[in-house]
Amino acid sequence: QVQLVESGGGLVQAGGSLRLSCAASERTFISTYGAGWFRQAPGKEREFVATINWSGGSTYYADSVNGRFSISRDSAKNTVYLQMNGLKPEDTAVYYCAATSLSGTRYLTRQYDYWGQGTQVTVSS
Repeated sequence: QVQLVESGGGLVQAGGSLRLSCAASERTFISTYGAGWFRQAPGKEREFVATINWSGGSTYYADSVNGRFSISRDSAKNTVYLQMNGLKPEDTAVYYCAATSLSGTRYLTRQYDYWGQGTQVTVSS
């Protein structure tokens, strides 16, 4: 059972930056699971943001964040990050970290096995 804990959310002005962190309880997380970030705004479905495969050699982004967000992983800290730059009010949502045992880059919620509790990101205009 992999436990994921997100942190780093908060309130930021439009154009600002935040870095979200996702710490995994499982020591083999980094070398075993792919990871992804999703977000859910009020009244909307959870949507894909970014994903990285287990080796960190392959990433994939939603069109809405491509070029502004960057996903990475630190094997020494067993942690996955989401660097968010150029934030917009429409990026406001609860952001969730997830882990998948499937290979490759995955962008569907049903392809992920474990989820964190979420962290709120609010971007003011």
